[in-house]
Amino acid sequence: MARGQIAGTNEGLLKIIADPAGEKLLGVQIVGEGATELIHLGQMALLAGTRVESFVENIFNFPTLAEAYRVAALDILEQRR
Repeated sequence: MARGQIAGTNEGLLKIIADPAGEKLLGVQIVGEGATELIHLGQMALLAGTRVESFVENIFNFPTLAEAYRVAALDILEQRR
């Protein structure tokens, strides 16, 4: 992520877990610097029943670490094809 590079943080992981169809959000895993600042977005999405596509359709500020949600969602949607 651009924000990680700017801050000099090049290690970390944000993983979205979805159902086999790649549509329903089942969980989020985050490891690395800023994880505690990001996990609440995944928690709110789970509580709201948000679909994976929502992370692509909605705007994330740039450059922020939260953009990793969009990147992870794009990976899932790409695997569906």
